[in-house]
Amino acid sequence: MANCTFLGHRDCPETIKSKLRKVLVDLITNHDVDMFYVGHQGQFDAYVHSELKKLKQEYPKINYAVVLAYMPGKKTEYDDYSDTMLPEGIESVHPHYAISWRNNWMLRQADYVVTYITHSWGGAYQYAEKARHQKKVVINL
Repeated sequence: MANCTFLGHRDCPETIKSKLRKVLVDLITNHDVDMFYVGHQGQFDAYVHSELKKLKQEYPKINYAVVLAYMPGKKTEYDDYSDTMLPEGIESVHPHYAISWRNNWMLRQADYVVTYITHSWGGAYQYAEKARHQKKVVINL
């Protein structure tokens, strides 16, 4: 069995949803991916999370976790914490570095990385390059 994570620009169009679904179904049915780790920082992550929730109904063998970068506070930052997790060790990371630390943690877990990258700058691009350097299978939508 294999693991997958996701990296993408904060903003992305709704038009990626159908391609995202096709890629996810292919990973599940043809590459034995059964665990998915997704962040929660932007629209791309929201689309991924929504699609994984739907696919869990069709493919009960899969699991997914929304990987938080910060300890939940008093303010409701996330409506439903039932599918979230905090990676071990993040509690000791300074908040300024928490997203980077979480992204590195997710990359370490992954065999496959699904990305939404449209330009060659910014955090999503840097982490996609890091994934390639680490010989992960990178699939850009």
